This record gives sequence, structure tokens and C-alpha cells, in this order.
Amino acid sequence: MVHMTSTSGLIGNFGQANYSAAKLGLVALSKSIALDMQKFGVRSNCIAPFAWSRMIGTIPTETPEEQQRVERMKRMTPARIAPLAVYLLSDAAADVSAQVFAVRNNEIFLMSQPRPLRSVHRSEGWTPQGIAEHGMPALKASFVPMDRSADVFCWDPV
Repeated sequence: MVHMTSTSGLIGNFGQANYSAAKLGLVALSKSIALDMQKFGVRSNCIAPFAWSRMIGTIPTETPEEQQRVERMKRMTPARIAPLAVYLLSDAAADVSAQVFAVRNNEIFLMSQPRPLRSVHRSEGWTPQGIAEHGMPALKASFVPMDRSADVFCWDPV
């Protein structure tokens, strides 16, 4: 199975809370399918495509920078995503499952998946005050930034 997700769910974006939640939910569904159905030889992966569509055709183009960004996006067509989808559905990908990929023009990215970054512990347990004074300050250096897809993929598509 190949599920189409979005960097709006994987990374984040403005004004797309419902869309982001649904697309990240597909990642969880795909992973569960991969785990549960492995014994039957079923593979399940996700692709986050970067491609021009009517949905992103409403992106504002009020500034020269926004106009340039949209022009770059128009070069990213669904035809650039299809080869990865076909590969993932082929026997050549027999050992590829539970992965999340992004395709942006001629680039293929393997996306990270949630994993623990850092931990803190207290043998006596935590209180809200202890968390505020010790827990969060210790974790803060490892916080994930509030990036949007355009912040993470800030260079021109190749």
C-alpha cells in the first residue's frame, strides 16, 4: 500500500489544522498496517508529494517572493511522484515497509518518524513545580522548532 500524506502533517503549516491532522493520521495508519500485515507479506509506506495542484493554487502571490515560490512549485508535477509510487508497489521494494518518503521534483527524502529525543527523570517523581523548575529547562534545548514545510524545505527544488 502507498498512502499519500503531506508535509503539512509531518512538519506543519498555517491554517490547515484539520488537513494536517488527517494527513498525519495516515502515517499512523500506514505504520499500523505495515506492522499488523507484515506476516501476510503486505507492505505499507507513505509519500508526501510536493506537486502543483488546485489545492495549493490558492497560495497568495502578493509579493515577488511569493510569486517566485509559486512559480517553483508549478514545476513540481505529479509525474515526479509517480516513479516512487510505482517502485514502492513493485516486487523490487519487497524489503521497504513502514517508511515515510517525500518527493520534491527530482529529490526523494526519507522522513524521520517520532522517536524520543531526550528524557529527564526524578527518583521521587514529578510535581508541576519540579517540571517547571527542572524538567522543562532540561528538555528545552531539544525542543522541536515551530517550523512550517517552507522553513524546512527552504532551498529551491532540484
